[in-house]
Amino acid sequence: MSDMPLSAPELASRIDHTILKPEAGSAEVHRVATEAIQLGCASVCVAPVWVRRVATMLRDSGRHVCTVVGFPHGTSKSTVKAIEATSVVKDGADEIDVVAHLPNLLASDVDAAKAELIEIVRAARAARPDVTIKVIVESALLLKVLGPDAGAAALAASCRAVRESGCDFVKTSTGFHPAGGATVEAVRILRQHANGIGVKAAGGVRDLPTALAMLEAGADRLGMSNTVEVIESLRKRTP
Repeated sequence: MSDMPLSAPELASRIDHTILKPEAGSAEVHRVATEAIQLGCASVCVAPVWVRRVATMLRDSGRHVCTVVGFPHGTSKSTVKAIEATSVVKDGADEIDVVAHLPNLLASDVDAAKAELIEIVRAARAARPDVTIKVIVESALLLKVLGPDAGAAALAASCRAVRESGCDFVKTSTGFHPAGGATVEAVRILRQHANGIGVKAAGGVRDLPTALAMLEAGADRLGMSNTVEVIESLRKRTP
């Protein structure tokens, strides 16, 4: 993977430059949004409270505004998630990363997972038909609690629910769950079962080797906060 012919702009275009720590203030959010513009990232991912301000900053920049719904635990009622999704889309979000109700995924209950996601999708797309919706499934939790075989089956079921509910991406992790973040193993499983939806790796993607390994495993998009350092590392190694 170290020989992968990927330029710094190409890598940046696959990164959601992220700042989701709850203590982040306006100056830090402004800095991250500015970095996303300068680097040419796919999006800047911020907490819902910052969406309106960041959408104004990014207007006409070619960069997308991404935010989170039901974050970080996914335990809000589906109706509440739908309301939050509608609100952030109206504030200017181009993309939303929704935390699924994890008990549904642990049980491989595709119907229940779909029912939740469909409610969110309908609400968000009523506000903006082209909004991109990614679903966080906490892949590390599924693999850790259920074991390799049952965990892989749960990830496959999660992909089916995401796909059949009309969402666009399956995403590994919030980065806040104690079970851990993205792994190459999880990304490979998600890629195998994605069948037309994108795969986003997030949580613990903090350096260039990890970022490249996730892309090689099949990730279409990366979520990370160390974007500047990772891009600089790639520039240093590129002739």
